[in-house]
Amino acid sequence: MTRKLTRQQLAARIAADIPEGSIVNLGIGAPTLIANYLDSESEIVLHTENGMLGMGGAPEETAVDPDLINAGKQAVTEVSGASYFHHADSFAMMRGGHLDVCVLGAFQVAANGDLANWSTGEADSIPAVGGAMDLAIGAKSVYVMTDLFTKAGDCKLVTECTYPVTGRNCVSRVYTDMALFEITPSGFAVLENYTDISLCDLQTLTDLPLLDFTTQNQDHDENGRS
Repeated sequence: MTRKLTRQQLAARIAADIPEGSIVNLGIGAPTLIANYLDSESEIVLHTENGMLGMGGAPEETAVDPDLINAGKQAVTEVSGASYFHHADSFAMMRGGHLDVCVLGAFQVAANGDLANWSTGEADSIPAVGGAMDLAIGAKSVYVMTDLFTKAGDCKLVTECTYPVTGRNCVSRVYTDMALFEITPSGFAVLENYTDISLCDLQTLTDLPLLDFTTQNQDHDENGRS
């Protein structure tokens, strides 16, 4: 069985790459786990599009405040100095280029950085764009957190998106359970390989040309450290 990172390890890995002092939005779903792995002493400030700046991680079950939720309606905490504002003001922050990093899920990411994450385009699918398109074009850096393959075995990295596109040329990095990819002018580059298979085999599985930027195949603990 091929070795992969757990969701928790992947969240910790992404948290380690967020620069100190950044204003960050964590998309609905798996990206929200990243909040639990940020250093409490760091100066990273989390933004949530429903109107909060200074969001903390998930609370203990006995300390849930029903008035403190993120955009995915999950209970969160607040850090010292947190502020609250109108939904429209929150989107003005997103659209105005005030976010340093956002982390989003994806259905597909193209080799040129196009992102598709709001609909599969199928007749019975439920579109769920939310603020994803605003984040995709408004944040200075867009990271994607996702499994490399769908449950059906389709690779989420593609030459061109076949699903409706959320944003063009917006993704800078794709963090997956099997490898970390960077978008380059020449396509996908593998920065880290988390599996026990070779880069050549990974290229065969994805059916994509992959540039080798790996330093080494690394082991990671439950906190994402190598």
